[in-house]
Amino acid sequence: MKNVLFVCSQNKLRSPTAEQVFADWPGIEASSAGTNNDAENPLSSEQIEWADIVFVMEKAHRSKVQAKYRSALKGKRLICLNIPDDYDFMDPALNQLLQAKVPQHL
Repeated sequence: MKNVLFVCSQNKLRSPTAEQVFADWPGIEASSAGTNNDAENPLSSEQIEWADIVFVMEKAHRSKVQAKYRSALKGKRLICLNIPDDYDFMDPALNQLLQAKVPQHL
């Protein structure tokens, strides 16, 4: 089982969509979190430690995660998907984008 963590800012639209999209994939345990303190599920070092792969939606998220969780990231893959905050939760276009970008890294 591979633990995959999806991260955006508020954990309301992009990262929870990604968690849902990949929740039923075989061999994948998916979770999501947000970099902001007021996120639905704020990112923690425990989540980073749990994850085998951390996907962030934007370069700003990657910078925040690297700055705050440097030691927890040792040996982890941190991948930026470059998906802007232009989508609603479970937006079909977002689902397609995630399915095009994520599997090559799994």
